[in-house]
Amino acid sequence: MQDDAASRDGDDAADARDAAEEASAFSHPPVDPDVTMAYGDHPDQVIDFYAPRDPDPAVPAPVVVVLHGGAWRAPYDRRHITPFADFLTRRGFAVANVEYRRGEAASPAPDGPAIPAQGGPVDPGRDGATASEAGGIAPGGPVAGRWPDTFDDVAAALDALPALVRRALPQADARRMVITGHSAGGHLALWAAARHLLPADAPWHTERPAPLRGVVALAPIADFEVAEKLGVCGGASRQLLGGEATFAERLPYADPVRLLPTGIATTIVQGRSDIVVPQAVAEAYADAAAKAGEVVGLTLLEDVGHFPLIDPAADACAVVAEEIAQLAW
Repeated sequence: MQDDAASRDGDDAADARDAAEEASAFSHPPVDPDVTMAYGDHPDQVIDFYAPRDPDPAVPAPVVVVLHGGAWRAPYDRRHITPFADFLTRRGFAVANVEYRRGEAASPAPDGPAIPAQGGPVDPGRDGATASEAGGIAPGGPVAGRWPDTFDDVAAALDALPALVRRALPQADARRMVITGHSAGGHLALWAAARHLLPADAPWHTERPAPLRGVVALAPIADFEVAEKLGVCGGASRQLLGGEATFAERLPYADPVRLLPTGIATTIVQGRSDIVVPQAVAEAYADAAAKAGEVVGLTLLEDVGHFPLIDPAADACAVVAEEIAQLAW
């Protein structure tokens, strides 16, 4: 009984810490971009561009492509990561903050939070779990992602970026581009860098690797099967791929751990205290990369959870910027 009580106390403390870190990360006001450009006709097919603050006129700035997280669910859009984008511009980077289509939104609860917790409904009947048992929100809440729209958009955005950067950020160097993403956005960053490894019949397949200097994935959902076993974000990976009926057949087209080795320098930054996307997910990807003959950097941060990685007020955010700088410059 004492062990059970201690375990509950530990879980409560972890939950409280995660809530405090999330509140801090989302306490910063959104930062408007210098310019927004479209890469398609849908309202979500846009990229916000941020010029570097105090740039060196003699040295074009590297470009950091940012893919936001939020379990691929509609309530999370790119605005919540704009303080992180602004933080990077103050470190000398140009930033392209990519929006993309996500799951359908549910009606917001009256007086509910502007950015809801990263939970979500599990598939009905999956392992007999209810939403509350999976740590998600009630049935009828937002579903994770759209197949194939979410992937269509990320592929189209990356293909359009070099030309858009030249128009939107003439002081930037589109040849020195690093892609980063947080949580679900970390998945998309890893996936975007691996499109040349997709099955030949995939509409997003490319013949050559993406013109990237590297990938810095922040607490990414990098191994879907491990994520599902751990109940990450209330079954979001399974929802993204269309549910139980299509999950297995779509894994080769969507799961980064199936797309190795990429040949592109890759670093994962992960908080050891992350209870949203636990460390085991990042470790599974790094282990798979090693077995494929590729070294993936894995930076594990002590006493850091999920959200400090994108929180300009947190020391972890400075670590992220340094990891990006090591690949970009």
